[in-house]
Amino acid sequence: MSAQEKNKALARKFFEEAWGKGNLAAVEQFIAAEYVMHPIASGLPPGPEGTKQAISTYRTAFPDLKATVEDIFAAGDRVALRWSFRGTHLGDWLGIPPTGNHMAATGISVYRMAGGKMVENWTNIDLSPTEEEKRWLAEGGGWPGRSPDIPATERDTSQIPIWGVLTRNLTWRFRVAQAQERERIEQELQVSRRIQQASLPEEVPKLEGWQINPYYQPAREVGGDFYDFHLLSEGRLGVVVGDATGKGVPAALVMSTTLGMLRLAAQSYSSPGEILQRVNEALFPYIPPNMFVTCFYGVLDPESGLLRYANAGHDLPYLNHDGEAKELRARGMPLGLMSRMGYEEKEVVVDAGESVLFYSDGLVEAHDPEGEMFGFPKLRALIAEHAEKELLEEALLEELYSFVGEGWEQEDDITLLTLRCSAPLS
Repeated sequence: MSAQEKNKALARKFFEEAWGKGNLAAVEQFIAAEYVMHPIASGLPPGPEGTKQAISTYRTAFPDLKATVEDIFAAGDRVALRWSFRGTHLGDWLGIPPTGNHMAATGISVYRMAGGKMVENWTNIDLSPTEEEKRWLAEGGGWPGRSPDIPATERDTSQIPIWGVLTRNLTWRFRVAQAQERERIEQELQVSRRIQQASLPEEVPKLEGWQINPYYQPAREVGGDFYDFHLLSEGRLGVVVGDATGKGVPAALVMSTTLGMLRLAAQSYSSPGEILQRVNEALFPYIPPNMFVTCFYGVLDPESGLLRYANAGHDLPYLNHDGEAKELRARGMPLGLMSRMGYEEKEVVVDAGESVLFYSDGLVEAHDPEGEMFGFPKLRALIAEHAEKELLEEALLEELYSFVGEGWEQEDDITLLTLRCSAPLS
């Protein structure tokens, strides 16, 4: 028998015994102590011990592993095997519990022989998608977007170690579920944004002698912020600022519903407290559990500057008066929490040069990189400091972005609405 035939027989015997039957003794019998693998999987020691660990790892994860020599060639001191693996993931694979998925792999291994043993090995493996993945795709499944194929990012495994490729193949179902969940969340965010944008007023009322400047910036995960204007009898203006608890579609739907109820109530009632009371009674039976709405409602008489208001648990607006930020307080529970609630009414006169700031908690609850909150004291001081500025909201936003720093991920919607008396009252 020629040297090449002996080498072929030795290589075949090793493969069938060690890989086909899990006979680890064959490793010591056929592999030299200085044996080198190219590539060597991460974490494996060199020499025969690394091969033993690789075989044990595969056969633990795939106890029904079938290893077959498809073809074999020899030339000089080299032997090339074309082989195939098939098995079912029934045991632990590098910390991944059994999935029941089937694995199929083909590869070519080239061995360098010396002294009747293998001393060096080069292996190239092709791991195809699992049978379950291909069948699932063929039956109308797919990655997000109903794609009939596996994404290119999933097919390209050129930069991934071979054990990592097998891990990807075994966990495709988990990754598909994660991708689908990400897509679902993104679709929900888009729906939330559309609901919120469609619910907010398209135009800002123009009142002689008054400046009204709204600012609204939704967070990526849209919250329930809202504002609105109601044109009332006798030239008066209803001003609404509020926030529905929660995020996403539920918050957007509650916000939209509340806005509709407020608009309807404003057609029949002129008292801020009564409007909030009517909306609370209408909202309470239908609002989802653990949700509520904070809401400030003010009625402005632009001729006299009189602002009558009531508050359903919303952050207190500030009146910029004589260089100080004065809180506009009025007692009242958030909407939708309890039935038969009353809402205290207060009033204040906004004189020429004075302004009222309405806002949401997304401003005061913003955090800097060290975790410190923007907070009410800072807001109050800034309002007093920038009392003479016509665009108070611009000054506040500049301070906010300086406070949170670059790379800030907005945590909640931010709503600012400034009502400024810019001319002497009649």
